[in-house]
This record gives sequence, structure tokens and C-alpha cells, in this order.
Amino acid sequence: MLTDQGHSFHHYCSDVTISFPVNGRFTEKQAQIYNIVLKASRAVFAKLAPGVDWIDCHELAEQTVLEGLVALGCLTGDIGEMMEKRIGFLFMPHGLGHFIGLDCHDVGGYLPHTPKRSPLPGIGNVRTARIIEAGNVITIEPGCYFRDFLLDGEVPQDFYQFDLSYLNREKIREYQAEISGVRIEDVVWVTENGNENLSYDIPRTVPQIEACMAKQENWRDQ
Repeated sequence: MLTDQGHSFHHYCSDVTISFPVNGRFTEKQAQIYNIVLKASRAVFAKLAPGVDWIDCHELAEQTVLEGLVALGCLTGDIGEMMEKRIGFLFMPHGLGHFIGLDCHDVGGYLPHTPKRSPLPGIGNVRTARIIEAGNVITIEPGCYFRDFLLDGEVPQDFYQFDLSYLNREKIREYQAEISGVRIEDVVWVTENGNENLSYDIPRTVPQIEACMAKQENWRDQ
């Protein structure tokens, strides 16, 4: 189950996504995909600070997902080539996150004096290409999905021609049988020295989620 939840408090918006197994226990394959996305999320958290290019953050998340899929045998080939050929779009077709405030998807992503939107798949869906500043509030929401129409290259030819030779469809189908996709989304305030997770009190690791779903009061300690 993937739930994308929009809350508000005193007219300020929140936006968090939680992915969890409906029966309370991850299968091995579900946990493997979940942990790839969690690793991507934590990589961006470690990088995000004033002066960081948001497109670099998106590419870091994408690269982390590709590396994880290579390790599982779902992809074969050079990560750098896959990044250049936009293979990451096939597994994470949306942007990494968005500004958030009085609107859930807040304004200010692309302004006259900021970099223009990229035409490349995936990067073109990133909701801002700005250099991050202290005081920005933004979401971090990497994902990994197995969508047949993307993995089969069923996109308009004038959009982009994907090289599907990197994909091991037989191995991917093994994972599709147990999981369709994962997204993990947090709301983050960029501080002078780094960032603060405003949606911190959510079970995120596999043990935390399983403990929380088992109604264990000490799930935070897992």
C-alpha cells in the first residue's frame, strides 16, 4: 500500500508518502526494493543544504535507485551510461520533490532568473532547478516503480527513445509479482547548516514499519 497524504496545520501544508505491506510483514523482495528507496532518501538528506543544486539531488536519488537495481540483477550495465540515457526515468518518472508551504505544490520552482526546465525525461519533471537556500521548505520523495508501459518502452517516439537493453525483464517480473512500487516522502526545512526533517515521527525502516503495524509501542527503537 502506498499512501500520499496531504495534511494542513494553520493553513500550512504537509505532504508525506508512506509505503507499507498490507499484511504487516515485508517479503524479502518487497524489503529489498523498499530499502533501495530508503537509501536514496537518506542520500539526499545527507546532501541537502544551502548552495546545493536541486537537480543534483534528483540525480543522486536516481543513481542510488539504479545502483540498487543493478545489485539485484534487474539492470545490467554501466551506471553512468544509464544516467546519460535516462534509464532512471523508467523506474522513477517523477521529480524528486517540490516546494511546499501555503500550497502543497508551492510556487517558485521556475522563475525568470532561475534555470529553465530541462527537456530530458525525469529531469524535466523535477519541479525546480534552483539552487537551494536556507529557509526553503521542500519535499524529498524518491521512488521506484515497475510500470509495464514504461519498461516495455511504450512512450511516444518523439518523446524519447529508451535503450531497453539494460533491463533484465525476467528478473524485474520476479519483483513485479510481489511489489508494484515504493515511494517515501518527507517534508524538509533547509537550515543554515543542513536540513531538518519536519515529518520525522513516521516509521521508515523495515523493522520500524513492521513493529508499528504490530502495534508495538517501542517501534521507534527498532
